[in-house]
Amino acid sequence: MDVEKTQSPSVEPVQINEANSDMIDLNQRGGRDGYILDADRLDDDKVYKLAKDGRTVLIPQPSDDPNDPLNWSTTKKHVILFIVSLCAFLPDYGSATGAVTLIPQAAVYGLEPDVVNHSQSGNQFMVGAGGIFVVALSAYFGRLPVLFWFLVIALGSAAACAGVNGFDAFMAVRILNGFFSTVAQGGGLMFIKDMFFFHENARKINIWSSFIILSPYLGPLLAAFMIDKLSWRWPFWVYTIETGLCVLLVIFFVDETYYDRRIPTAQQPRRGSSWKRLIGVEQWKSRDLRNTPYQAMMRPLRAICKPVILLTNIYYLLTFAWAVGINATLSIFVTPLYNFGPKQIGYFYFTPIISALLGEILGHYLHDSLARFSISRHPLHILEPEARLLCIYISTPFMLTGLVLIGFALSTPYHYMLVALAWGLYVFGIMITTVGVNAYNLDAYPEGSGEVAAWINFSRTLGGFIVSYFQVRWATSMGPQKSFAVQAGVCAAELGIVVGLRIWGKRLRAWSGPLEFRTN
Repeated sequence: MDVEKTQSPSVEPVQINEANSDMIDLNQRGGRDGYILDADRLDDDKVYKLAKDGRTVLIPQPSDDPNDPLNWSTTKKHVILFIVSLCAFLPDYGSATGAVTLIPQAAVYGLEPDVVNHSQSGNQFMVGAGGIFVVALSAYFGRLPVLFWFLVIALGSAAACAGVNGFDAFMAVRILNGFFSTVAQGGGLMFIKDMFFFHENARKINIWSSFIILSPYLGPLLAAFMIDKLSWRWPFWVYTIETGLCVLLVIFFVDETYYDRRIPTAQQPRRGSSWKRLIGVEQWKSRDLRNTPYQAMMRPLRAICKPVILLTNIYYLLTFAWAVGINATLSIFVTPLYNFGPKQIGYFYFTPIISALLGEILGHYLHDSLARFSISRHPLHILEPEARLLCIYISTPFMLTGLVLIGFALSTPYHYMLVALAWGLYVFGIMITTVGVNAYNLDAYPEGSGEVAAWINFSRTLGGFIVSYFQVRWATSMGPQKSFAVQAGVCAAELGIVVGLRIWGKRLRAWSGPLEFRTN
């Protein structure tokens, strides 16, 4: 086999070159049969581009076009990754801010805190539902204009959250904000897949996921310190400023990342000026090269019909639901139990932040280490997508221990530091699990990066939306010890889904077939 590290053979000026198509489809072949990363293990005569180490096959194979996002500079890629991750930070930050402000809001509106919490539940649901529309619209209009226009509307609705009077108006704009602010959370994986190679994906997903996992804890932390001295409106004004900053960063630094490598370089659509790409003018001109409106809208539905994607979403819904439920209601538990005020609640939120950061640091090495371990154990030295689920065997004991300890600590009651420790263990496990689930679905269906991420995001928020409605009443009637023990039991039972996917996942994927989208 010949290997080339710099330039690949020139592409013939035809619509689809079959020889080059095989190289482009390394992603799909990997999702079907397993990924071969070691160049010495390839048994064909094609010339492949390699990573800087001279051994790792680049998947997908980049074109010779400098406009191909895979060929962008490392700096440009990581600046865009950081901005997209920062935008993905917004929705859960804004949503969870209401977990702290609901008590002073209840006093202002003359309502029970549980009633005010309905605005937060509605916001959480739309954070998940909005992502489904994001990926469908991006498949037709392009990545960048959808990101920009959604953020612009998110900015306006965030300002309205801070400025409106009356609970009904506040609830309406909170729900609207949840739908539009989720654009980088539901669609962020598309940008990662567009810019980075397969062997880089897990670490980049780890960075993006860390912003998402951190956000619902940093929001209440800052909000708690603010409302100790200021009006409940100030946390939402700060959230508005953060959203405005993200809009500016997108305007000046983010570029369109969609690129169809099946089209020869000479026939690629004209990129035009940056501001026209930002608002979608250039993407509109080339819309016929992507999906029709019907095809774009059907992509998420076709994705969730795949058994592997459906099962991983069921697993993640039942795992992450408790994280959102705890975050949305913990202040209601600890305020009377430990006589906490806003400042004490703010300090309490340092625990999940530290835990999520520790999970991100460990995940930076863990996921790649497990991939190398799996390759070394495989008789053909390939990486099966199911290998990404190994990390859940490590994360589950942390989640189970955390949930059980929270129940004991809130019912006895033990010292609040034990509650903090238990919460930290659970969040640490969730951080590891989140990356594993996203990486698995992306490896299994690389052509549906946006769709698989949007459904994971929807499952995460749907579980929290449901649980936040009954978490307080459930724990009050049954007692925290029993209710959290039930939650731990659910997490333990659904580990069977992971075991099943590890055993039969490949056969399920072969039986259901690829997504067969018009574009990747």
